[in-house]
Amino acid sequence: MQIKIYTDGACVGNPGPGGWAAIILFEKEKKELFGGEKLTTNNRMELTAAIKGLEYCDSQEGDQLSLKEIKIYTDSVYLKEGITSWINSWEKNNWKT
Repeated sequence: MQIKIYTDGACVGNPGPGGWAAIILFEKEKKELFGGEKLTTNNRMELTAAIKGLEYCDSQEGDQLSLKEIKIYTDSVYLKEGITSWINSWEKNNWKT
């Protein structure tokens, strides 16, 4: 079974009030997660959407969701490049730059 997580985040002003959402699709089921903050940034909301989606899958371990392939769909360059490209240099720099 493949799990798909569609994510998005946004805010008005940067920083400003913002929100995030994740839609999780697995088999014939759909779970919608969402939330927000009074003072946040766009990147923080984009990351939060992905994290909350993954946390949900992890919390469903009894349902075998956490043991399957998960694909995350995002329009955030920060989220995508952060986890696929930039993470190696971030780790080498002790997560400081």
